[in-house]
Amino acid sequence: MYKVLDKDTIISEILPHLSIAKRGFVCKASIVEVVNCILYKLKTGIQWRLLPVTALFSDVVLSCKTVFYHFRKWSKNGEWKSVWINLLNKHRDKLDMSSVDLDGSHTRATKGGESVGYQGCKKFNTTNALYLTDRQGIPLAMSESISGEHHDLYKIEKSMSIIFKTLREAHIYVDGLFLNADAGFDSKGFRSECKDRGIFPNVCFNKKNREHDDDDCVDELLYRERYSIERTNAWLDSFRSILIRHDTTLTSWSAWNYIAFAILLLRKC
Repeated sequence: MYKVLDKDTIISEILPHLSIAKRGFVCKASIVEVVNCILYKLKTGIQWRLLPVTALFSDVVLSCKTVFYHFRKWSKNGEWKSVWINLLNKHRDKLDMSSVDLDGSHTRATKGGESVGYQGCKKFNTTNALYLTDRQGIPLAMSESISGEHHDLYKIEKSMSIIFKTLREAHIYVDGLFLNADAGFDSKGFRSECKDRGIFPNVCFNKKNREHDDDDCVDELLYRERYSIERTNAWLDSFRSILIRHDTTLTSWSAWNYIAFAILLLRKC
């Protein structure tokens, strides 16, 4: 049976942060195997109705609809994000916070849904979100997804607030942090948002933007390290349910991302 994470890791790292039973209902199958089914779906991108449940369950076999029910319950309750925040807090000593990288990523959305819009450059409907990683490329946080017709600076204050709220909940402090970002983030508003939080923005200058303060500068050596977030994007693309968005709800889409974050962190640890 294909396994993304081993049984002991699921039991010790993931299950403690998921609601197992409610109103006396107890799942007849192993919850570990339910989680493994969800991880299998994340990795392969297979349709729910084609999920090979007979191969993924060892004793009591649940239907694909029941597995989907568990995934949606945990997604709507925000429990996958809770899993991520707790893992980030537990393993924060494994992170390299000498600097962090920020980047936006457009994902093709085939079925429409919440926060989906037409992206002219890519010539199809996309959803866009900002991702923050540490120096090793380990994901730290993501913003709320927006529709694809908007650029990375759209409602940047709200996006940064969501990202840094996640870090605070994981007891990761950003005062004095160096942040790498490409020329798409070169704006007075973004720089001010970082400086107000005690963050040093190392943003590549955009030739179209002439509004710069005297203290704005770029550390070229540090900026060259930004390749790590591009590598992270390749890691995330290895999860087929993230490579192309088929979910119409933001709760499911965000859940897949947080589960992938958890897998990348646990593999690194």
